[in-house]
Amino acid sequence: MEIDARGLACPKPIILAEEALSKMQEGVVTIVVDNEGSMENLKKYATRFGYYYEVEKEEDYWKVKIVKGYTCQITSHKEKPAKKDLLVIITSDVIGKDEKLGRILMKAYFETMIATKQLPQMIFLMNTAVKLSTVDEEFIQLLKKIEEMGTEIFTCGTCLKYYNLEDRLKVGFRGTTNHFVEGMFDFNKTVWIG
Repeated sequence: MEIDARGLACPKPIILAEEALSKMQEGVVTIVVDNEGSMENLKKYATRFGYYYEVEKEEDYWKVKIVKGYTCQITSHKEKPAKKDLLVIITSDVIGKDEKLGRILMKAYFETMIATKQLPQMIFLMNTAVKLSTVDEEFIQLLKKIEEMGTEIFTCGTCLKYYNLEDRLKVGFRGTTNHFVEGMFDFNKTVWIG
């Protein structure tokens, strides 16, 4: 079975794959996607559920083949990674309700992370926090330092699109809802700020 999920926003390609796989005991579902984020999320999905997968890169899209139920499947993609310690999800460009104070607190939060070297494995920026990685130069510099120190930084793709900032991402990577949903399972602790 082949599903053409080109042009569909996350998490729709995964939902379509899940629906197709849930209807079969064993078989192959190929999902065609046109962005790297969806391709990576499908790989993570397959790994999470112990499915074998293969990825073929075509000119401007990927074909992700997910195999369910065959006993002779290759196990190289089945290892579950160890849980990571901390995911921080930030949902606002300020902390609290007061804009001026909230900006001071957010800056102090990042500066304290840098100074103490107490960093999460991943930061996910969503809602108005996407401004921190796109248009706010003061915070872009702080986030770049945090990234250089080893933290993965993702910014919500849906939010970037909503605020018309897709082409202005200056630190980290475009992320998807999978990043914070996976936080419930892949991280020992998830902290929401905003």
